[in-house]
Amino acid sequence: MSLYGTPTVVNDVMTRTVVALRTGAAFKDIVKTMREWRVSALPVLDDGERVVGVVSEADLLPKEEYREGDLGRHGLVQHLSDVRKADAVTAEELMTAPALTVTPDATLAHAAHVMARSRVKRLPVVAPDGALKGIVSRSDLLKVFLRDDEDIAEDVGRAVVLRLFGTRSAPVRVEVHDGVVTLTGRVHDTDLVPIAVLLARSVPGVVDVRCALSGPRRHPDLDADLPEPKATASG
Repeated sequence: MSLYGTPTVVNDVMTRTVVALRTGAAFKDIVKTMREWRVSALPVLDDGERVVGVVSEADLLPKEEYREGDLGRHGLVQHLSDVRKADAVTAEELMTAPALTVTPDATLAHAAHVMARSRVKRLPVVAPDGALKGIVSRSDLLKVFLRDDEDIAEDVGRAVVLRLFGTRSAPVRVEVHDGVVTLTGRVHDTDLVPIAVLLARSVPGVVDVRCALSGPRRHPDLDADLPEPKATASG
């Protein structure tokens, strides 16, 4: 958890109750397990409880896809790995290895990047020795965006306003609506404004940041040679 008790790493959101396969698990048992647990992929463990691969629905489909066995020479070369899986009958023969994994202390952003880059929906979470600790899915990573606006505003106030501007600064107002943070007010040091935006974006659950912070009002006595801007009358 972060300083304010919000999820920031995989360990905070992962599912700890996980069903896994042994390398010798039979094809039909794999299909039954996926159906029973309503998952599309399962980690495969060796005798030392270490994750050695993952079997997904995509690994099982060649069994049906190439049932007829009529590929032709060109098709056989192009789809050789799938053809081999069509003949597979155990998890060890079917699995994709090595498995893509993350550690419990990986950031949510890192896990999301791995999933997006590899086009997978879930990742086994493993200890340094490869032992299975849990599973993190896309939906797990999105849990952070279910936070209440009030909680987000409180975190932004502490992580941004107090940290950068302190209690003696001109008031900086924080408003949050549907995860979108709006910062308004005047600050003494405008060089801190980009940092404020970055810090606000880093608060878990923030969807976007809109910044309307400006510098202090110009003092007429100090800038006597610069006229105050005149208000423009409207219609």
